Amino acid sequence: MARATLCPRCRQLIGSEETVCSWCGTSRSASFWKVLSWSKSIMATDGLINAIITLNIIYYGISILISPPVGLLSPSHYSMMILGATGTTPINNYGNYWSLLTANYLHGGIIHLIFNLMAFRQIAPLAINEYGASRVITIYTVGGAFGFLVSYFAGVPFTIGASAAICSLVGALLYYGKSRGGSYGSSIYNELKGWVISIFIFGLVFPGINNWGHGGGLIGGMLLGMVLGYSEKRREKIYDHALAVICVVATIASLVFALSGIIFRQA
Repeated sequence: MARATLCPRCRQLIGSEETVCSWCGTSRSASFWKVLSWSKSIMATDGLINAIITLNIIYYGISILISPPVGLLSPSHYSMMILGATGTTPINNYGNYWSLLTANYLHGGIIHLIFNLMAFRQIAPLAINEYGASRVITIYTVGGAFGFLVSYFAGVPFTIGASAAICSLVGALLYYGKSRGGSYGSSIYNELKGWVISIFIFGLVFPGINNWGHGGGLIGGMLLGMVLGYSEKRREKIYDHALAVICVVATIASLVFALSGIIFRQA
């Protein structure tokens, strides 16, 4: 006999004797039941965070191996360009519009990488808790791309890093805290407001920081948080999962496309 479980589609409890979900009608015998269950486990908090962190580390390693690093484990300009750095130069000169996605997974040095991954590791669990994994994937991907798009229109010639995407998560949580209100919402809003102030000061003090990307990511995250909604307003639905899948496929396709360019150059 099947045991009671949560429906992987609507996340409602299904009794041990029920053959279909009484909430959304999904059948236990449906072919995509196992697929949905598997994807839910992969997209759990730790799984999603570790996947994104691992992908960033892998592409940093690839960027070091492509050509001799510059300075202290800093990838060369050549490595960054062919792996998918974005900005007016890659987009206007080479038509690399896909770089709005790939630039999120590239970093200019080991310190840059560690700083961003530490920030992501702190912010992501809270974002996933309040929005759900699927909506976080969309916010992270689309918000990061929006931040780079803003910096493109601001005339930034060359830019990389996960900070635009991380700022989009910050923006979404700012919206959540302000929208929810109460002591919990206010505490989140005030904490994230401190993050925004720190990011702004950091951008002013250190040269080469893409403040346009940070600001664009924040705005994009706020808008996405408002449009997508958070878990206390509504549960994640099938179209939230579909949007997340589209973002994942588009990101992986763009990263693989960049890698294929390296293979063709060496062939």
